[in-house]
Amino acid sequence: MDETGARAGDERSTLVSVLEAQRDALAMVCAGLSDAEMGARPVPPSALTLGGLVGHMAEVERAWFRRVFAGEDVPLRWSRFPGDDFGFAGTPEDAYDAWYDECALAREIVASAPSLDATGRHPRRGAVSLRWILCHMIEEYARHNGHAEVLRAAIDGRAVTVDR
Repeated sequence: MDETGARAGDERSTLVSVLEAQRDALAMVCAGLSDAEMGARPVPPSALTLGGLVGHMAEVERAWFRRVFAGEDVPLRWSRFPGDDFGFAGTPEDAYDAWYDECALAREIVASAPSLDATGRHPRRGAVSLRWILCHMIEEYARHNGHAEVLRAAIDGRAVTVDR
């Protein structure tokens, strides 16, 4: 969808467009970095890496769209249980591919949902609508994209500004 359509579109189109913009922002921050740079810990004493952050987002995509909304019985990739380190331990070598795959599967799940009112079941929160999940995912990306921008600037001084 073009940007004008997303800004003037219906609720579903708008939410999906904003989520895609957040996904694009994370990809732009990581673009051009080597595995070593993705695994660097440039902001001590934090152990946060861009590879770990991308792995975390893969885990979050998998948990909310596949496990909670679609009810798929798929294991988490890196976490032993929800809330553990939730993917931050992912390695740069596998994190980006996992994230890309989970985003693609999430897009299919969202596209096939009958409405934003369709619900999935979270083990602690109970019923959650697709609308709520999309809003939560936008929040999750927005928070971590800020972290990603700081990490990228500390790695190579490149400031990535995403204006969509």
